[in-house]
Amino acid sequence: MSQSPGVSDQNIYIVDDDEALRDSLVWLLESSGYRAVAFESAEQFLAAYQPAMTGCLVLDVRMPGMSGFELFDELRRQRSTLPVIFITGHGDVPMAVSAVKKGAVDFIEKPFGDRDMLGLIEGCLAAEQESRGKRRLEADTTRRLSSLTQREREVLDLIIAGKLNKQIADVLGISIKTVEVHRARVMEKMGAHSLAKLVQHVICAEPDTAP
Repeated sequence: MSQSPGVSDQNIYIVDDDEALRDSLVWLLESSGYRAVAFESAEQFLAAYQPAMTGCLVLDVRMPGMSGFELFDELRRQRSTLPVIFITGHGDVPMAVSAVKKGAVDFIEKPFGDRDMLGLIEGCLAAEQESRGKRRLEADTTRRLSSLTQREREVLDLIIAGKLNKQIADVLGISIKTVEVHRARVMEKMGAHSLAKLVQHVICAEPDTAP
């Protein structure tokens, strides 16, 4: 039996108009320790969708009304970060490949084995968790960057550009001692314990700053 929609690291959302397949997948997933939430149509899922949902979406390609691909496109339009695995029939494979190129995680052909489905979901959740961690880091770095003064930001930009303290002092027209003070404050505010970490975090949050 499926649970009410919610937000959990282990939620697997199933969207398929085939009741028998939905029930089979719910049983498989719940017996494997996941929380399974089933929907009989794309419209029903879209009505329940929340941007904060995490986990994985297992989505049938062909359904009455809104198709799986149409739902996928709508979720992308809403900037959803929920990873998608498509369930396809043989004739849908070219479309599924196209969807993967557009951002879907993978697809699986009917009929499929339990191990194959569980393997895809395990990989999907691992990738989603990694992506979520990266987004949290980017948000934290952006917040820390906004706390810098204008001068500290100028010093940071020159550090990222690979400039030494003396070069930074020459560019900004300040003393090396002042550069050292600003540099220490930048490291503290950014929560970076090494120059390498500082550069990695800033480039991750602001790719255009890469030297």
